Amino acid sequence: MLGRSRTDWWGVVLEAPDGVALANFYASLLGWPIAKQEHDSAAIAVPGTSSYLAFQSSPDYVPPVWPSADGRQQMMMHIDIAVDNLAAAVADAVELGATLAEFQPQEDVRVLLDPAGHPFCLYFDHELD
Repeated sequence: MLGRSRTDWWGVVLEAPDGVALANFYASLLGWPIAKQEHDSAAIAVPGTSSYLAFQSSPDYVPPVWPSADGRQQMMMHIDIAVDNLAAAVADAVELGATLAEFQPQEDVRVLLDPAGHPFCLYFDHELD
């Protein structure tokens, strides 16, 4: 793309009531470092890449519902995280502040909600079988 930076940085930004708090949740969950932090936003770096996951505070944030429902804020995206022990990973995520969603569509996937209400999935990595 014309005008692209030589750093090749790219990322995804999620809104939340408290962007810094949500960045700290995901940094703890994933074991990735906080790369940048300001008073209302923060980003965590994906180790060994030029990618980041950022979070910005939005006072008007409305969390999505899971599963989707007509007339309600729908999920725009979600994060998938491969794990080798689904039960242990779910327990760890819940201890860090996630909530296990009531609706679970697959046996080897667990849908959780982060502290701001964004759905994310932990899935058993069959590559490790």
